Amino acid sequence: MSFFEIVKAFIPLLFIVGLLYGVLIFVRKYGINAKGKKSGYVSIDVISSQMIMPKKFISVVRVEDRLLVLGISEQSITLLKELERPVEVNKKPVYDEDKSNIIEVLKKNLGMK
Repeated sequence: MSFFEIVKAFIPLLFIVGLLYGVLIFVRKYGINAKGKKSGYVSIDVISSQMIMPKKFISVVRVEDRLLVLGISEQSITLLKELERPVEVNKKPVYDEDKSNIIEVLKKNLGMK
């Protein structure tokens, strides 16, 4: 096989990959689902999640303007309660101490200056 034959074999491959990439961009932009309807964007945020048993969680989820308390297991997701008023979410980090590097922390804990 010569170099020209190898290049000639890769041209259709590059064309097909480019065509697939174009279809991917089209589907992402217009969001057409399998039923032919345009899929809408729904804002979903996980506010908090707490494990209560192995592979079982209780989560607080905000879906657009509603707060939902969900019980989540391997087999199902169950709506436990829909909260009436918004819950204040603490966005501060748990460790709000001074941000010193590890060497300074070691020196302080070992009694060095």
